[in-house]
Amino acid sequence: MGLNIQDLAVSSPEFEHLDRLEDRHANDGDNHQPALHVSGVPDDAVELAVVCHDPDAPLPDGFTHWTLYGIPTDTTEIAPGADEQYRPGPNDFGSTGYGGPQPPAGHGPHHYYFWVYALTRAVEGTPSRREFLDTYGDAILEQNRVVGIYEN
Repeated sequence: MGLNIQDLAVSSPEFEHLDRLEDRHANDGDNHQPALHVSGVPDDAVELAVVCHDPDAPLPDGFTHWTLYGIPTDTTEIAPGADEQYRPGPNDFGSTGYGGPQPPAGHGPHHYYFWVYALTRAVEGTPSRREFLDTYGDAILEQNRVVGIYEN
């Protein structure tokens, strides 16, 4: 089956697509995870996963701010505190769970992609973003994202 990106929808009540994230979402602010709304999950999905990634970070593979696994397919809101409700994985800060934006000062605007993946099989453990994509790329039924922007 080819990748379908027509039905799964992702948004946030806390920022519009391509709008600036509030300082309270930043790692050096309150580090408050924004809520995500999800709809259009395929009927044959067995699990959802979330990855927040900054491809503008001055690193070869960007910077991963959040990995989250074990989200049931009937979930319509990934609310603040999701790290306590589901299974947080590693971020590139060297910890687990949500780590908000913290781009280098003066580096310009960075884009924070909040990806939601609908999967055909459950994720085992808590892989890094790269491990997740390498291991479960063939299990992605649909994916979509909402993007916020932040700069220091």
